[in-house]
Amino acid sequence: MGKFPSFVIAKLLRFLTRLRGGGSAFPGLALLRMRPHVLAETLGALTQGTIFVSGSNGKSTTTTMVASLLRAHGLTVFTNPAGGNLPQGLASAVVGAAGVTGRVRADIAVLEVDEAYAGIIADALTPDWVVLTNLQVDQLNRFGEPENVYRMLRDLAARARVGVLVNAGDPNLVALGAEVALRGVRVESIDLSSTALASAAHGVVAAPLFADGTPTLPGAPVVTLLSTDNQQATLQLGGEDVEITLPAPGLHYAVDAALAVGCLATVLQVPVDVEALREAMNSGAPVYGRGEVITHKGAQIALTMMKNLPSLQVNLDAMAHSPDLVWVAVDEGTPDPSWLYDVDLGPIDHVDVLTGTKAWQWAIFLEYRGIPWGQVIEDSAEALSAVREMALERNVMVSAIVNYEQMMLIRRLAGYKELEGAP
Repeated sequence: MGKFPSFVIAKLLRFLTRLRGGGSAFPGLALLRMRPHVLAETLGALTQGTIFVSGSNGKSTTTTMVASLLRAHGLTVFTNPAGGNLPQGLASAVVGAAGVTGRVRADIAVLEVDEAYAGIIADALTPDWVVLTNLQVDQLNRFGEPENVYRMLRDLAARARVGVLVNAGDPNLVALGAEVALRGVRVESIDLSSTALASAAHGVVAAPLFADGTPTLPGAPVVTLLSTDNQQATLQLGGEDVEITLPAPGLHYAVDAALAVGCLATVLQVPVDVEALREAMNSGAPVYGRGEVITHKGAQIALTMMKNLPSLQVNLDAMAHSPDLVWVAVDEGTPDPSWLYDVDLGPIDHVDVLTGTKAWQWAIFLEYRGIPWGQVIEDSAEALSAVREMALERNVMVSAIVNYEQMMLIRRLAGYKELEGAP
């Protein structure tokens, strides 16, 4: 089908799905069916190229930070702000950004890419740069052992036309970078000081190191994370110490910020404007569901998303004290939550409400740990009403620990129909 009718149909589908508050990937799926090569057609000719961001965790936050920093330096950026990191999600972002002629007005594309689909996406659109956040123990039902993810990320990195930026605080990514460097790929890195690494009880929660020997990366890191405390971080860039404000507290957010600054320093062919960098970071808001605070009928709800053991652990490590009102909402989007028994709950000394189809598994886990819990309300809408009443009665914020599917549902129930916008 021709480009014009394809985009007209896709935009109509986008309008209809937005009316019902969901189905954000469907317009992209339809567009791909009509024009299978649409990603290369629309994004392949951008003058400053394409950056892929991938890894076990931190992709959405790092992608958002990179886009923000590039915009602060005068570039027009295309990105997938809703976190749709599969082919249909990327195509849906194109539907939203392009005109009916299919033209995307941007200088550069910064794309969050799912590890398992990275090869398929790279077949459709070859990246100029690949940014890798970490390699952690992920969802066993999807990936099995971390070695499988290592191979996926290595093969993606090897396809970068210009270079790869890796987090050298993760030993597996050091090994990966050393391996692709031997293939002639340019490898840049960011690193963490021992002080920064020690700021979180469990560090960066990297997967076990599977490489033989002690691999090293070529060259010095372009950015070093010197320290982080609550929402403040200090980076070393070009011999200068730069203090920034993070969107939420935690070592993992500071690492994401260091990667974003490192990407800025390596991709742009002009000097980094430190003041613009600092302002962009200081004014950044959390990505939806990742430390985001939403409001529902007068009650504030802080959303902490857990995708796997490492993502839950780093968020718990970032908590300075026990939350007043704790709501845990987990459903079948987490098929096997047995990894819970390896998590250190840290400051969590009670849970008020458990929600979702995995609520009783959480209740058993809390009993095993000797942590008191209040009630199980399996229905998310009923639970939202209940925790809202508790929050208003106690005059406290709700701290919600949620998996991805429950996060999406709770946001919709609270009136937040758009992932990248307010209700």
